[in-house]
Parts: sequence; structure tokens; C-alpha cells
Amino acid sequence: MMLDDLIPSGTAADDSQFPAMQDAAAEMRAAREGTVLVPLTHLARLRADGEDAASFLHNLMTNDVKGLPADGVRSAGFCTAKGRLLATFTMWRDGDATVLQLPRALAEAMRKKLSMYILRAKATLTDATAAMPALGLAGRDAEAALQAAGLPVPAAPMTQAAADGVRVLRLANDRFEIVLPADRLDAVWSALSSRATPAGTPAWRWFDIRDGLVSVWPGTQEEFVPQMVNFELTGGVSFKKGCYPGQEIVARTQYLGKLKRRMYRASADCPPPAAGTPVHGVDTNGQACGLVVDAVALPDGGCDLLAVVQMSSTEAGEVRIGGLEGPVLRFTALPYALGE
Repeated sequence: MMLDDLIPSGTAADDSQFPAMQDAAAEMRAAREGTVLVPLTHLARLRADGEDAASFLHNLMTNDVKGLPADGVRSAGFCTAKGRLLATFTMWRDGDATVLQLPRALAEAMRKKLSMYILRAKATLTDATAAMPALGLAGRDAEAALQAAGLPVPAAPMTQAAADGVRVLRLANDRFEIVLPADRLDAVWSALSSRATPAGTPAWRWFDIRDGLVSVWPGTQEEFVPQMVNFELTGGVSFKKGCYPGQEIVARTQYLGKLKRRMYRASADCPPPAAGTPVHGVDTNGQACGLVVDAVALPDGGCDLLAVVQMSSTEAGEVRIGGLEGPVLRFTALPYALGE
């Protein structure tokens, strides 16, 4: 079975996202109250092989690649020379190789972009998505479902464990990704789907919103320096690793500048706006004070979202989506402190 075969016929978008396996509202309730199993068809995996692969990526990413432990999982970003994020990644070791996971909508463009920097390095960067399909398992009983299926369970968040060709990444206490050979997909899906509700892409993205974790989509490329999306707070930036594209801007923002925008979690009484939709505050004279980062529909109406917003606007009064007559953002707590 191919991973795309799990998607209900005719529901997939161009970037391989799909709204539901059967019932979107029921699946989102299961994400919030139970356990869901999601085919991660909207994510792609690039594989860097060769003796110089880690150092090649280390010179490009916002995080330490050469120091990534064999059992480690890290976030990282790739920036323009002006320090604006072109993509964010989840990365891990696979033997001597390094795997970068990102939205499929950006994968081929980023593969070509990053490959331009290989030059004389002994490294290759290939799209390994088809050979390494992935499932997302998240929610209250996710760990128990893994154990019942006989799959490895990493001990701590942002670590991985592998057995019999199946690799499990623990992204949070209640959230796992299973990366496996294509010929194991059918058996693993059957074992896990008996203990978790099969669900569409929004259920997985909801956990990113809950945890305050950014994904860069086509509509938000080059919009944010890493600190605007709290990337240094969620482990995506190393300030000790040395140079990479945009490093001077990122470091100056951290140590010398005063950050004016941050990413906030919120809800609103409207369908989910697209990534990149502007938001407006009462203090900006009709000008946008930020952008939506991601949003998903809630089962009983409305949406949860992440938005980068001018900090002064969050203190001045209402912030609305799409204009001063649009839906009001109701800010909710993130699982980490934003600091000053």
C-alpha cells in the first residue's frame, strides 16, 4: 500500500493535504480528547548523504547539524541573506545520513535551493519521501498504541528510536511520528488504526498550533525572522554554531535589537484563514500589524490559529483578521513563555 492510497478519493489538495478521512469534526474532537492517526502526506523528507552531508547542512541551517545526536530530533530553519525564513524543518539522523522534513509544497524548490550550496562537498540531497512514508500518531493514548503495536517508544520529547526498520520520533509527550519502509506501511497502519481514530491533515496541524510550533508555507516564505515565530524559544536556533545565511541579522535581533513582533496562539469565530492572511490592530491606522501563520477549523465552529502580531497591537485593543471589521482574535496561552 502507498501512503497516498490512504487518502479518501478526490479530497487531496495540490500539496497533498486533505480535510478528513471521514468526518472532520469528529476527527478534531478525537485530536483534542482522544488519539488520532494521520497519514503525513503533506510532508516531504529530503535525505542528505555523503561524508560531508552534515557539515554542508550545518553551514546553511539555523541550528547545529554536526552536533545532532544519533537519537536526537531538532528543528531548524533556512533563511535568506536578510534573515527571513524560507523554510523550517524537522531533522534527524538516519544512520550516517541526515533527514530534513518540511511541507511537500516547498520540498522540490528547497531541494534545488540547498543543492546549489553543495559545490565540491561530498554530499547528495535527494527526495526520499516515497521510500520513507510517515504516519503521525498523537493524543491521550498515543504511547500506549505504539506499545501495543510493538513499536519502539522514545524516552523523551525530541528524541527518536528505531527497530526493525521502523523509526519513531517523539515530538512531544503525546505526539509521535512513525517513519517506515513503504512495504511495512499496511501492517503498521492496521495495528495503529485499531487504537486511534484515522484523521485528516488538520488534526495533525492542530497539535502544532497547540504547541506553538511554526511551519513555513508558500504564503509565508520570507515574512519572518526566526524570533518573530518564537523559533529560538522552541529549539530551532543555535547562537553558538557559527555562520549561516542571515546569521548576522538573526544574532543582531537577539542581542542588539528590540523585537516588535511575536507569534501568538488565538481562536476566532470564522473559518480558518489561509497562511499569510493579514491581521489588523486598532493602533496601526488601517495597516496590517501581522500575518496568520497557520489555522485549522474547530469541530463546533470557528478556528484555532497561530499569528505573528505586533506586540504593541496585542496591548492596544482588538486585533482582527483581514481588516478592522473582521473576526476578533481571542489570544490563548502558549505552552512556553514569550519573555521580553
